[in-house]
Amino acid sequence: MFKRLQIEDYLVALLWIGVAVYGSVINDYAASSTAYYILNVPMALGLAMLWGISGVLSFGQVAFFGLAGYTYGIVAGNLLSSPGLAAVAGIAGGLAAALVLAVAFGYFIFYGRVEAWIVPIVTLVMTLILATFMGQTAGYEWKVGEVLLGGYNGMTNIPPMNVFGSDLFGRALFYYVLIAVVIAWLAVVLCVRSRFGDVLIALREDPLRTELFGHDVRLMQLLCFSVAALLAGLSGVLYVQWGNYITPDSMGLLQATLPVVWVAVGARTSLLGVTVATVALNVLSFRLSSSGNQYAFVILGALLVVAMVVPTMGWAQRLSGLVGRRG
Repeated sequence: MFKRLQIEDYLVALLWIGVAVYGSVINDYAASSTAYYILNVPMALGLAMLWGISGVLSFGQVAFFGLAGYTYGIVAGNLLSSPGLAAVAGIAGGLAAALVLAVAFGYFIFYGRVEAWIVPIVTLVMTLILATFMGQTAGYEWKVGEVLLGGYNGMTNIPPMNVFGSDLFGRALFYYVLIAVVIAWLAVVLCVRSRFGDVLIALREDPLRTELFGHDVRLMQLLCFSVAALLAGLSGVLYVQWGNYITPDSMGLLQATLPVVWVAVGARTSLLGVTVATVALNVLSFRLSSSGNQYAFVILGALLVVAMVVPTMGWAQRLSGLVGRRG
């Protein structure tokens, strides 16, 4: 298996080691901010596998992100008397909710033989429906156990991650997020560099020929869609553990486009490029937004246009190939 790893996989591993070292020399505030910059990496890698490797574009990743975040808040919020159990049950519940939605929705998409160009539309519709529904859940009647959904004000006071009776904040939260992200990255690398990844590439290039070779095309697409949803759900869980809140805006139209921007700028098929682009663009948008700059989404939109129309934006692939030849 490890003989199939590419040079960019080793570069990403070095990147994570560098991030871990960086976390040891910064203060708690900077560590918390860095945790925010990297927690979206699993969602981006899932979309890279779904879109870049298998050729299925989805605008629904933030739906799984938001559903997992809300589910974590509901489960953990109703188990406040047992913080450790609340965290574990919340993570399991959030990931399970994202997986169930992905399997149910993906089944009708892929086994219904929905045309590839329609998939981005129906996944976007799913996302907007979910966001609209959560937006109208204001009032005390929208309550699950002891937890209010909050409508457009969002769900607040979500319990943080708790380990051995201690809530994680600052540097401890940063290393927890980093470990979760690295595990997700390893899972994606093992999938993409395996026979499963080879079949996904074949699906992207010629689905009919792949099916004629005996592969269950619809099952493979559903599996890939489900794995991508799980990764998005992981990002959603990490987000609510980091910020202790979530709102319907996290599943809005603008947010639905962000993973597509990250993956497009990162060259889609390059795990190195997607990882670097996701972190860099999260830093950029966070810095612009926190400074009151209203042009964050304009800049990200412009980057998406450039990435889609200029072939040279596949910089990560060229860089990793150049390093591989020189090595």
